[in-house]
Amino acid sequence: MAETIALRDSVSAQMKAAMKAGDKTRVGALRLVIAALKDREIEARGSGKIVSRADELALLTKMVKSRQESLAIYQQAKRKDLADQESAEIAIISEYLPKQLDEAQVTAAAKAAIAETGAASLRDMGKVVSALKERYPGQMDFAKASAIVKALLTA
Repeated sequence: MAETIALRDSVSAQMKAAMKAGDKTRVGALRLVIAALKDREIEARGSGKIVSRADELALLTKMVKSRQESLAIYQQAKRKDLADQESAEIAIISEYLPKQLDEAQVTAAAKAAIAETGAASLRDMGKVVSALKERYPGQMDFAKASAIVKALLTA
């Protein structure tokens, strides 16, 4: 997916193609993505801000995480139909996210961010995580990254 094409335009074009192909699952998931992006744009416009690429990626990451939580609940409740739908939506939304960093890459990025920010204690953890969020939007789970940063700063 080209960076120059706005995410919403790209999703809209793919939704039209899915409609023509009769792929109802994909159409539904893409409609949810478009609605969420539109809501974020309206919210940002109200406060005089512009939605950045990082904001879009954070929104998509949040959507995937929400569906993963729902998937776990549906699997525990033995609701295969709903679990399958959540899995399909996760796969479709994930197509728009960059490749996720593995734990070793997150640890290396955290070490680099600690060195760059000059963090020395847990009080500096916010600066480090903020630097990671700025540099790697949508590429890592920041809850896990925070745990790694905390471990590195206390070691």
